[in-house]
This record gives sequence, structure tokens and C-alpha cells, in this order.
Amino acid sequence: MTVAAPSATKLPNYVNGQWTESAASEWQDVMNPATGEVLAQVPLSGPAEVAAAVSAASTAFPEWRRTPPEDRIQPLFKLKQLLEEHFDDLARVITRENGKTFGEAKGELRRAIENVEVACGIPTMMQGYNLEDVARGIDEIMIRQPLGVIAAITPFNFPGMIPFWFLPYAIATGNTFVLKPSERVPLTMKRAFELLDQIGLPKGVVNLVNGAKPAVDALLDHPQVRAISFVGSTAVAKYVYARAGANGKRAQCQGGAKNHVIILPDADMESASQIVSDSAFGCAGQRCLAVSVAVTIGDAQKAFRDSIADTASKLRVGNGLDEGVKMGPVITKQSKSRVESLIGVGEKQGAKVLLDGRNTRIPKYEAGNFVKPTILDGLPATSELANTEIFGPVLSLIHANDMDEALAFLERNPYGNQASLFTSSGSAARRFRYAAPAGNIGINIGVAAPMAYFPFSGWKDSFFGVMHGQGRDAVEFYTEKKVVIERWAKEHSRKF
Repeated sequence: MTVAAPSATKLPNYVNGQWTESAASEWQDVMNPATGEVLAQVPLSGPAEVAAAVSAASTAFPEWRRTPPEDRIQPLFKLKQLLEEHFDDLARVITRENGKTFGEAKGELRRAIENVEVACGIPTMMQGYNLEDVARGIDEIMIRQPLGVIAAITPFNFPGMIPFWFLPYAIATGNTFVLKPSERVPLTMKRAFELLDQIGLPKGVVNLVNGAKPAVDALLDHPQVRAISFVGSTAVAKYVYARAGANGKRAQCQGGAKNHVIILPDADMESASQIVSDSAFGCAGQRCLAVSVAVTIGDAQKAFRDSIADTASKLRVGNGLDEGVKMGPVITKQSKSRVESLIGVGEKQGAKVLLDGRNTRIPKYEAGNFVKPTILDGLPATSELANTEIFGPVLSLIHANDMDEALAFLERNPYGNQASLFTSSGSAARRFRYAAPAGNIGINIGVAAPMAYFPFSGWKDSFFGVMHGQGRDAVEFYTEKKVVIERWAKEHSRKF
């Protein structure tokens, strides 16, 4: 809820190398989704505070750009060490404000650190290329140069990892950076910026502004912001991409998803069930790569249905910091209500609720936003739920007669973030890899999350832009190419 400025812990912004108390007139509670307790209040900063952060980043840019790449990456080595030293502390912060289990939070942080490690290779990754004698006596050189001020707008579901898809690459390539984290989970980046404050970056190179839509709009409209990195829902991704483009900015906008897995009869059902269960119900189904629809082919229908229901029913749900808990809550009470409502939509449209997670109450955590694993069996392919991103622990089962029918179903879906296949057939796997209409492909993999040195791909309504986050794509996105063509007149009076 939004309230007047409270007396409880108020989170600051980080601008020009120092923590600053926000002048916001509105503040929002940061809630623990497992317990319902208020953890802090986050400011809904306005355009003036965004402008101050952008100004600091713009002022810092010329000198930071002139800093050699080898020197720019030295603070990142220090950051990697600090992230390792404070690993468990950061993971607990993630669990408290996001709800995912402690193990899931640690897995997320490991991916964040991997991106810092990859960005340390910028002196090699940022290199251009050249060719002598493109014409007689003329040489041509392509170099990469930083853009200027970069802004990133990041979501609630991975408060530790996703900002690091962007920040290390942006500053290593010579840009300066402004982060607007999700106002639902600002504590993780507050802690991360406390570490960033210790690594020796010049003032203004990295900045943090908390806020909601007005802060986002201010970043999108500010003339000194050259590029926008965004992750969130498809509706907001389209909005950010369009507004950024209208203002002449380059943008990479990761949107929503409706991820499918195809189960062939020759799959190892026990292994497939465990892996799909982890994908569909891990992080309470709030991953952008979570499997949400399983398409069974032929004889796989009954075997997989029975196996996945048995596996999912055994998952222990509760506070992610408690020992043995395998799934935490969804992020807000509104999310819980929405997920439960969509389960009802699937039931009304012909699905059988094989496993029902609605109306979950966890002892000692009655105020938590819990939805247990839910399986909708026999969801009609024509149901609106087949194309709706639920973003909760709900797996729909659809049957197909053959691979052609299953692939056609995937093709009709508006999203294209991830698709996976479970099989023991190499030829089926190759066909799927070739034909599946998604940017991240898994073969006997439930969460096809690319390593930091590969791009986090996405197709159709799951991504708007050209260059994705991570790896070489990040270097391309955060730099612009300059081609230099040189001719030097002969100096006849000198001999070399």
C-alpha cells in the first residue's frame, strides 16, 4: 500500500557516490511475502530525483570513458570478492523480501556473480577489428565506444541477479549507470550498493533511484539517458520500448512468457517429472523461464500426469528461510488472488484441477501469500489460459497426438521465451531445436537459463529489441561502433 512518509526505516537513494534521503511525498511498504511483516519503506521518487542521478552519471561519464578498460574492470574484481564474502547475507535479504527459498536465492546470486566475472573480460570483449589496404594505401578500423548514461529498470522476481545482467557490462564498457529496481524488492540492491560503495568507483559512475512509474517515465524521457535495459511484463515492456524509441534511445526490453515443455513417450518420466516440477514450482512459478504448460504426446499422457502430480504433491511450502522448504509464497496478496482466480478460469474452461493449491494456509505464517503447487489436467488448447502468463505455481497439461501438433501449438502462442523437450531420441531433439519458436531451448532441461557468456534470448512477445542481456550482446548494446578510414600522404623527403 502507499502511505505518507513513515517513521519506520526509510530507504535512501544512492546518487553521486553517497546515500541521500529522498524528498518523495509518497512511500510504499516493503513486505515480507511469507510473514506479512513490513520490512522497510521505499520512496516513490519523482522526476527531480531521477534528474539528479542522471546529472551525476552524465558528469562522471567523460572521465570514466577515458579510463582504460583494464583499469575500469579492477573495481569489478573487488565487487566479485565482496559478493562472495557477503553471499549468505545477500541471499537472506532476497528471501525475506521476495519469498523464494534460501537455496533459490543463493542460486540467483551465483548467476549475478557470473555476470561480474564475464564483464571482467571487457578488454578482450570490447575489441574492434581492422584491415590494412582496403584500397591502396588506405586502412580501415572499427572501434567500439561507450554510449554515455545507461538506465536499467528491473523486476521483483530476481532482485539480485537481473540488475547484474546490466550493471557490470555497462560500466566496464565505459558507460555510467542509473538503476531503478522494483519498488517491491528494493532491499537487495540497497545491500548490493553498500558493497559497490566500497570498490573504488568514481562518484556518479553508479547510481540508485527508488520509485515507480513516474521514475520510469523520467528515465525514458531524459535526454541524457542513451539506452534503457528493462525486464518485466510484456505490456510494460512494449510501453518502455515504444517510449524509449520515440525519445531516440536504444532499448532492450525482456517481457513475459508462457513456456512450454513437450514430453515424448520415450522420455525418462521420473527424471522429467522432477525437473519439470522444479521448473514449474520453483520460485513459486515466478521465473520468466518457468515451465507453465506441459504438452504430452501419445502414451506419455498418463505416465507423466501421474508422475508429475505425485512429485508436486510432496513439495513442502512455507517460509523460504525454514529448513526443508522447497517453495515459498508469491510476491503479494494481489498476486495470490490473481493466481487463484486464473486457476478458477482454467477449471471453468474445461480443465480438471488435479492438484489444487488455492486457499493455502501455512501454520505460523497465516499472513503469507501462499499458493501450493497446482496442476490443471486436460486444459483445452483453445482456453484463454493457454496464452495467459499466470506467474504463479500452476502447471497446465495439454495432450497432443504427435510432434507436429505440439509444435503447431507452440507456434500459435504469442510468447517465445523458452521451450523444452524431454526425450531420449537425438533426432527428435535436433528437430525440436531446429523448429521450436523460442529463444531459449532446453533438451531434457527444465530451466534453459543461459550462462553469463551467452545472451539471455527471447522471441516474439517475450522480447523487444535486437541485442539481449549478458555476454557479447551486452557489449554490443552498450557500445556504438565507429569506423575510421585512414590515408597518409607519402613524405618523399624522408626515408624510413
